[in-house]
Amino acid sequence: METLIIVVIIFGLLVSIHELGHLIVAKRSGILCREYAIGFGPKLFAIKRGETVYTLRLLPIGGYVRMAGEDPETFEVKPGQSIGIFLNDRNQVTRIVSDHLEKYPNARFLTVEHCDLDKELYLSGYEEENGPLIQYAIDRQATYVSDHQDFQIAPHDRQFASKPLLARFLTIFAGPFMNLVLAVVIFIIYFSIQGVPSNQPQLGTVIDGYSAQKYGLVSGDRILQIDGQGIKSWQDIAGYVSKHPKQKIEMTVERNGEQQQIELLTGERKGANGKSEGMIGVYQPTIHSFAASIGAGFSQTYYWIKMEFVGLKMLISGGFDLNNLAGPVGIYNATGEVVSQGLFFVLNWTAFLSVNLAVINLLPLPALDGGRLMFIIFEALRGKPIEPQKEALVHFIGFAFLMILMLLVTWNDLQNLFTR
Repeated sequence: METLIIVVIIFGLLVSIHELGHLIVAKRSGILCREYAIGFGPKLFAIKRGETVYTLRLLPIGGYVRMAGEDPETFEVKPGQSIGIFLNDRNQVTRIVSDHLEKYPNARFLTVEHCDLDKELYLSGYEEENGPLIQYAIDRQATYVSDHQDFQIAPHDRQFASKPLLARFLTIFAGPFMNLVLAVVIFIIYFSIQGVPSNQPQLGTVIDGYSAQKYGLVSGDRILQIDGQGIKSWQDIAGYVSKHPKQKIEMTVERNGEQQQIELLTGERKGANGKSEGMIGVYQPTIHSFAASIGAGFSQTYYWIKMEFVGLKMLISGGFDLNNLAGPVGIYNATGEVVSQGLFFVLNWTAFLSVNLAVINLLPLPALDGGRLMFIIFEALRGKPIEPQKEALVHFIGFAFLMILMLLVTWNDLQNLFTR
């Protein structure tokens, strides 16, 4: 249960920050944002603020910002249709009702002759069968009613497709960018608490019960030599100890301005390659500085970006293998292992997942942000946009492919889980 709660919190944070990036830039660009949703499926919670409905949905596997113009507008008023309208004090239409008219007795009823909800924003029609043709201007913030719910109309200049290329590019790019910002912030918090690793030839925290503590080494000791070999960095210390498992070594230590010789027996553990390596039970020294934490936050984020591309290159060059991918089940299982190691590991894991989400989303694949950016770049090079129907079809096919891949990865994760 603890793992489930933390997984939901982590996924909710990553998705909400990602979609918040889209939302902020879209609103700044003047795009009408109908909905900001966390999750998919049935609504669990909804609240409207301004033009946007903020919703929490049942399945915590993603989210979206529904921007006007990304999809064809579903509301249409046709000639000959009977509608109800509400007017403001300037005689402008503020609300249009197209169904269940009997439930709106206070509306003014018209038989439509013509209606433009896109550019000219007007409608004309007849209140009586043989009456005069009446024309009304439509307020820019007018709403239409569908299934008893009000939706704001989207004039052409409030639609995504009407905005300049740069505004559209930044709106899409803002989602992954916010995930990178989140990663930097989390790493800064982490390093502010834990300290920034230093390469000085000193000892960090000494672990009780291990060789360093047993033979009298203490945190802050500066190591000058090991077995007569000069030491200039923490990497020198770690490298030498690692190569001498279960062996006696002699350290020349400087403590409080005085030097002393300390002889100790190293321990042994299995390294990442499965081979035996030495250890003495001491952590790398750290620097506690907010300025250093900021620098480390950026450098650590950059490091994981590089590692993401290294992993993608290996995935492509080494041949496709489902075992190299992880879906929700795999991430859930890995998160459980991280949770058991403590809060600081959870912070690192969250930052890593945020970088992962940013990089994957920027890949030039249909249905991902990177695929949408590629269409915008192609439009800039071509000088005109791709037909919306064709672009929508490409994204639909890409989305279907990603869903199939997700199902295969999830099935593989479940098999691996039960096999273990």
